[in-house]
Amino acid sequence: MRLEAIYHSPAAGERMRLITEVRLRQGSGLDGDRYAEGRGHWSAWPDRRGMAVTLIGVEDLEALRRETGIDLRDGRHRRNLEVSGGRLADLLGRRFRIGEAVLEGVRPCAPCRYLEGLTSEGAKAGLVRFGGGGLRAEVLVAGRIRVGDALEVLDESGGAG
Repeated sequence: MRLEAIYHSPAAGERMRLITEVRLRQGSGLDGDRYAEGRGHWSAWPDRRGMAVTLIGVEDLEALRRETGIDLRDGRHRRNLEVSGGRLADLLGRRFRIGEAVLEGVRPCAPCRYLEGLTSEGAKAGLVRFGGGGLRAEVLVAGRIRVGDALEVLDESGGAG
């Protein structure tokens, strides 16, 4: 798998901004992102596990656009990282490295009405049909990530698996 794009937003509801690299903070997420700063729409949600970083599959976004005409590219999906070349569901419960950072896939990132309200009608159902909306991950080891970095699944000892 490969990191294709990085997005962040300084506050809830603001447009996602494309960046080429960022530092991931252990336990909080992307430097400058609304969730790392506690300003995201879901920041007050009691279960914070998985709020640090969100991922979505490029292939899922393309299938959604091709089959429904709903275009959530260019950060309209509200996820932090776009990845290609694999199924995000395979990362659930697994540790993986992107650049210098190590993350763990902790739960699916289900699409919601809030996202649909910021995008277009049918986006929620479309994401459910094409990939489920992505993956939520925690940052276990801080580090810098860059567009083009490989996503490498790690075994239990932290080595390549």
